[in-house]
Amino acid sequence: MKQRIYTDTSVIGGCFDMEFDEYSLELMNEFKSDTKTLVISDLTLKEIASAPMKVQAILDGISETNIEYLELDDEARFLSQKYIDEKVISEKYLVDSQHIAIATINRCDVLVSWNFKHIVNLRRINLYNSTNLKYGYPIIEIRSPREVINEE
Repeated sequence: MKQRIYTDTSVIGGCFDMEFDEYSLELMNEFKSDTKTLVISDLTLKEIASAPMKVQAILDGISETNIEYLELDDEARFLSQKYIDEKVISEKYLVDSQHIAIATINRCDVLVSWNFKHIVNLRRINLYNSTNLKYGYPIIEIRSPREVINEE
């Protein structure tokens, strides 16, 4: 079964960042080659809509049959608010917590991001997962694209 990888905006934008382009582009190629499923949300699409056209075009090369679209629903809003209530992340970074909540409640295999301050951060990952378990949700794997590409 193909991995379902929730991909936040930083990974898509990372295709044009010298620090992250190698791994972001390789992950996009794996989505294009149908070896992994790209999972994105309405939050991601909203963020990309205000990005430069070249960033928006990254998704064009991926078959619609290999993209899964998720929405920020009431359950994700609830869990996102619990991350804030539990002091995992401040309300200032609400959208980051919403990305994690969407991926968690939809049981994605992994969430990938280049956001090392609020998302791909071992202390925070432990706190997100502690909160998930406290409120009856599964743990979520959170990694950088570098950690999920070229897996056999």
